[in-house]
Amino acid sequence: MERAIIISNGRSGSTLLSDLIVEEPQTCSAQEYFMSLAPWNRSTELITGHEFWNVLSEPKEELSVLFRIGAPPKEIRYPAHGRFAADLASLPRILAVTLPALTEDPDALFDSLAEPVKRFPAQRVGAHHRAFLDLLAEKTGKQRWVERSGGSSQITTSLLENFPTAKFVYLTRDWAATAKSMSRHSSFQIVQLRLEAMARYGVDPLTADPGDDVPAELAEFLPGRLTAETLRRRGDDQRLFLGLCAFMSSQADQALADHPPAQLHRMAYEQLVADPIGELTTLGEFLGFADPAAWAASVAGRVRTTSSMAVVA
Repeated sequence: MERAIIISNGRSGSTLLSDLIVEEPQTCSAQEYFMSLAPWNRSTELITGHEFWNVLSEPKEELSVLFRIGAPPKEIRYPAHGRFAADLASLPRILAVTLPALTEDPDALFDSLAEPVKRFPAQRVGAHHRAFLDLLAEKTGKQRWVERSGGSSQITTSLLENFPTAKFVYLTRDWAATAKSMSRHSSFQIVQLRLEAMARYGVDPLTADPGDDVPAELAEFLPGRLTAETLRRRGDDQRLFLGLCAFMSSQADQALADHPPAQLHRMAYEQLVADPIGELTTLGEFLGFADPAAWAASVAGRVRTTSSMAVVA
């Protein structure tokens, strides 16, 4: 099985890349898998297949909160006719984006994965990730998978350690433009909030219990009090998100310097916009596509610009 991982800060065209890669016939484009599991994806503990499936099939805390306050990110792909549609706060994490991006019937794919995953042997979490993504590619009839999660730059070390033979694509974008986009995005507003709260106070407001003694500055961000408007106001200060970009980029740059992968392709969002066919052809060659030039030509038209800025999915 061929394996590849796209790392980025998010809001840098990575979702667009995933949506183009899915058009390559032999490639499983696995979207938002690793970050749907953060921070548990960094664990080195030994767990069974049943325990692994229990995590995959439970809700993600951040998304549950965003659904509850009516501010889910637009990247959510779960269909309105799905069996969890009436209670999205309970939506299994791999059904939010990963599985719906691959099929029109994500519930059926979810069900078909349950028993094989439960039969995984007791092993480290990283081995479970490899086995799951390999299984996902096999279930969808593909010969390779390319995983892409927005914000995955902050877990680059874990990805490099757990996937030593994978190909890595490092997608970057100008920090000012990235921060502006992050400041308007509910998922990144929550990510920035949680990281800052942990750094300043050692408290994660999303997981704090009602009876916990938390600093007054965090009271409005507790699960039972947080509102969409409170979260939106955090986006008014773009300096917060420039700081987030700096943190994420430093994590990725240091990890790549300390543990350079055997195969690394660097890609800039601005270059993709300027020369989509050329950049996509080079990417396809790196990923091992059967006909990179034909794939690039067929999808490059979806990389379009509006007011001198590319449309980022």
